[in-house]
Amino acid sequence: MTIHVSPNAHPALVLNADYRPLSYYPLSLWSWQDAIKAVFLDRVNIVSEYDFQVRSPSFSMKLPSVVSLKTYIKPSRNPAFTRFNVFLRDRFECAYCGSEDDLTFDHLVPRSRGGQTTWTNVITACAPCNLKKSNKSCEEIKIWPRHMPFEPTTHDLHSNGRLFPPNYLHESWMDYLYWDAELEP
Repeated sequence: MTIHVSPNAHPALVLNADYRPLSYYPLSLWSWQDAIKAVFLDRVNIVSEYDFQVRSPSFSMKLPSVVSLKTYIKPSRNPAFTRFNVFLRDRFECAYCGSEDDLTFDHLVPRSRGGQTTWTNVITACAPCNLKKSNKSCEEIKIWPRHMPFEPTTHDLHSNGRLFPPNYLHESWMDYLYWDAELEP
């Protein structure tokens, strides 16, 4: 899945009060209108600006390119169990064959055999592998996932999310998107 962001839209990267993005995937972006509204409501600090201004008859302002929240939002420790988050945990690849096409999810222990729809029983699968496995166990059809499902932390999902950057990343965002990455000597 690719997020298309037009550079002409002038979105603002939204950082938590600790200067980390609220989310890497999807990247935490606000429209320029929402960013300006947050500035006027005194909810954010402007960290960086575009060279583009908005004007009214009595006011002009450079558009924020990076804003940080004034109040820290504690990230959820346990992300919601959603189809998207299962795909993100599994890096948008079939756990059986590695395909990135026609993704769905599969229950390791089939629901018809008492399997639950939980983090530890659901994996990403392409449609052909899912159809092949059907309501059988991995042992019965002799296909095994390349990794076992697990309940991810928010950190796990953020780490995986950084592997899928949007098509457009403004230069003013770079110091904040990869600030915790190891620097090269």
